[in-house]
Amino acid sequence: MGIYSVIMFKDQVVEGYKKIQDEICQALALADGNGRFEEEIWSRDGGGGGRTRIFQNGNVIEKGGVNFSAVYGKLPDAVKKAFKVENDEFFATGVSIVIHPSNPFVPIIHMNIRYFEMDEQTRWFGGGIDLTPHYVIDTDARFFHHLLKQTCDEFDASFYQKFKKQADDYFFIKHREETRGIGGIFYDRLKPENTGLDWEQLFNFSLGVGNTFIPIYTELIDRNRDTAFTAEEQEWQYLRRSRYVEFNLVYDSGTKFGLETNGRIESILMSLPPTVKWAYNHKPAESSPEAETLSKLIKGIDWA
Repeated sequence: MGIYSVIMFKDQVVEGYKKIQDEICQALALADGNGRFEEEIWSRDGGGGGRTRIFQNGNVIEKGGVNFSAVYGKLPDAVKKAFKVENDEFFATGVSIVIHPSNPFVPIIHMNIRYFEMDEQTRWFGGGIDLTPHYVIDTDARFFHHLLKQTCDEFDASFYQKFKKQADDYFFIKHREETRGIGGIFYDRLKPENTGLDWEQLFNFSLGVGNTFIPIYTELIDRNRDTAFTAEEQEWQYLRRSRYVEFNLVYDSGTKFGLETNGRIESILMSLPPTVKWAYNHKPAESSPEAETLSKLIKGIDWA
């Protein structure tokens, strides 16, 4: 692929990701039924920018963000070292989504699809989707993983198991010894050399992951949006949100990359929920729904 073709490919990825952002925002606004996304166009010092779209205080979505960015410039030394690269010129584009629902029986969802490039030889796709239920509902977990497996299987039969394990390992809160939620898929540095797919196929896989978001989350909203809940169950929701915050601020590589490349702070931290609580040494009652949920926050469960 020549330099001109690489430039055209980069433009194709940008337009494809913008379309994903548009379609997901439209579907979520329709599913919520109250309000719309507020958009802010921003520019990054050093090169590029993005479209931040935030939804707040809806019928279902208490706070959510569907962000697109395409940024370029010079990599800081710390990022160069982490990526094990010599060149410092980079281009990165992606869509990042986090939705925090108001009902504790609707799960938190996160998705990220991204493309990173330094030159024709040094470039890759990354991304994934993971689900963080406040209460683990087995039928929802199986539905979620089944759709992810379907998407992966369209491209490579080995993808789902490989990327599921990577999600279990990545979305693990080491200081709590528990997974952030029920996992999903997580992948990074996908390129022809390590997948057997060409660049166009890898791009289509990235779009396929993005297009899986709408059927997954609108179904989970419809299943659980009208479930009645108590003040105690909402308190548990706030406690589980604190785990989400801990992971994002301590371990999340996207948060670190955004901060270290002088990204827009409001866009980077849009993943944080509006209301969170930390209770000292909180332990749910034995055999309670909360204890049952904690028992399932472990690696290696075969949900599909």
